[in-house]
Amino acid sequence: MGWALDLDGVVWLGTESIPGVAEAVAALQNAGETVLFVTNNSGRRVIDVEQKLFSHGIDAQGGVITSAMAAARMVEPGERVLGMCGPGCREELESQGAIMVDEGPVDTVVVGFHENFDYWGLTAGIQAILGGARLLATNQDVTYPAEDGIRAGAGSIVAALEAATKVKPEVAGKPHQPICDLVIERGGTEGIVVGDRPDTDGLLAKSLNWKFALVLSGVTNESDLPIDPVPDTIHLDLPTLVKEYLG
Repeated sequence: MGWALDLDGVVWLGTESIPGVAEAVAALQNAGETVLFVTNNSGRRVIDVEQKLFSHGIDAQGGVITSAMAAARMVEPGERVLGMCGPGCREELESQGAIMVDEGPVDTVVVGFHENFDYWGLTAGIQAILGGARLLATNQDVTYPAEDGIRAGAGSIVAALEAATKVKPEVAGKPHQPICDLVIERGGTEGIVVGDRPDTDGLLAKSLNWKFALVLSGVTNESDLPIDPVPDTIHLDLPTLVKEYLG
C-alpha cells in the first residue's frame, strides 16, 4: 500500500527531527509498504530533500515528490518563464525545457517558495501577469511550521499576486491534480496520506480517494478539532500511527 508522507510537521519541524520518525519510516519500508515523501515545498532540489531526509536517518529510496515536479509538468518545452521560486523549482523547470528569464515578455509566471523574495520581484511578477502571462503556483500554503514557529509560505506570495492582478492561479501542488498524478504513478490507487494540514493533506487524500491520517505534530493541534475534511484517523505523530498500523 502507498503512504504519502508530508514533510514539514510530519517528518520534521524546520531543522529538528520529530522523535521516532526515522524508525517509523524504516518499519514501513521493511514491511514492504511504498513510502513517498510528498511536499509542497518547491524551494529545495530533490537531491537536497533526499540528503536532508538522510541526515534525519531516513532513506528516501527515490520516493520524494515535490510540488516543483508537478509544476514542471504543466510547462511546455520552450516556454518563457519568470521564476519567482527557489532552486528546486528552477531545476525542475529547466529540466522540462523551460527558458528561465528575469524580465521581458514571458508566457508563465511560476511562483514557489524562495527566501530571497523582495518588492521588485513581486513587481516583476505583477507586470508580467498584467501583460498576459499565465500565473502558475507550485502551491497555496500561506504558512509552514519551522523550529522557530510559523513562517510565511509560497501561498502568501501567490495571494499578493492574485490581489494585485485579480488573476486566479493554476496550482500544481497538494491537493491539486498534477501532484495527484505523480503520487498515483508511484504509489498506486490505494493508500494513506499522513499530514498535519486539512487544507492540503486532507484534501489530497480526498482527491486521491486515499485515507487521511491527521497527525498533531505540525500546524494542526487538538484545539483546532474538528476539521474539514474529517480525518479517517487522528494521531499524536507518525510513530504513533505506524505503531498502531503495524501492531
